[in-house]
Amino acid sequence: MRILIIEDDVRLCDSLRYQMEQEGYTVDVCHDGADGLDLIRQRSADVILLDRMLPSMDGITILQRTRALEITTPILMVTALGELSDRVLGLDGGADDYIVKPFEYEELMARIRCIIRRPPTLSAAERLTCGNLSYHFTTRRLSCGSETFLLSKREGTLLEFFLRNCGQTLPRNLILSRVWGPDAEVEDGNLDNYIHFLRRRLDSVDSAVRLRTIRGVGYCLEENHV
Repeated sequence: MRILIIEDDVRLCDSLRYQMEQEGYTVDVCHDGADGLDLIRQRSADVILLDRMLPSMDGITILQRTRALEITTPILMVTALGELSDRVLGLDGGADDYIVKPFEYEELMARIRCIIRRPPTLSAAERLTCGNLSYHFTTRRLSCGSETFLLSKREGTLLEFFLRNCGQTLPRNLILSRVWGPDAEVEDGNLDNYIHFLRRRLDSVDSAVRLRTIRGVGYCLEENHV
């Protein structure tokens, strides 16, 4: 499971990341509100921990904009603002749960486990298209005509990032940061391997979409008009 923490308290982030990674979770951390919303738009997280008071954009605004985009990723607000009105504002704004600082790590993880046990809410907005290609990212099903394939989680996250930026050239370092995580230690060749996997998938469904190599820069997902 991948957890995104949007929190400007660096020491708290470091502590949570260490404990969660010890339990086998993949953790991404962001200390800025606007940057956090940008990461949420990539939809690579399974659960989001969101602070209320953040630089550049507050947590309630992030909540509202996230739900306006019909992004249903579970969000747990983690904040020092614990008055009844604060909790109501957060829950009505789109949070799935609300925990007040200071908290016990065991309770936080119990709340996360509770959130992920809930059945997902599906939406038409969870289907991405480019050309004759269709991808439903909650089920990781790639479709083209009558052909359908189930992608691995990494393949799905990579394809989703390309589909959200269809027609744009994406630098290699940006792809690695968004798909593997900004602090992940990953060999450069791993990206090439997954590009190869996705190209085989696109060929197998006879898609009119291709992944073009932009030499010295990165890759671009585009419709093949040839």
